Amino acid sequence: MDLFLPALALYLIVAWRSLYVCRMSRAHSSKSCRHVYTDAEWQSVWQVVNRAKPPKKPPTLLEMTKLIAQLGGYVNRKNAGPPGPQTVWLGLQAMHLIATCWLTFGPGANETCV
Repeated sequence: MDLFLPALALYLIVAWRSLYVCRMSRAHSSKSCRHVYTDAEWQSVWQVVNRAKPPKKPPTLLEMTKLIAQLGGYVNRKNAGPPGPQTVWLGLQAMHLIATCWLTFGPGANETCV
């Protein structure tokens, strides 16, 4: 019982984040992804998923959420519905790792040896 409440608190944060991303991308699909994601997050995911340099103008929130969901297993087809919370959560986990690597070894990283 001593570990139940801390685990529950962590799971609530995880569920809130994935649902927040899903709802925001549906309700405000045409807004800039900078409202939810940092520059390192969206630029690194763009480069990994699209295999191209990130654009100067950030993508829309819906487009970015679909890219993140693709990291979680979402198949972005023409008639596919919006990504669900499970694929978004799996994608957010991958995004966190990719963004950490981007900040450590990417274009803006410090030039000193690790």
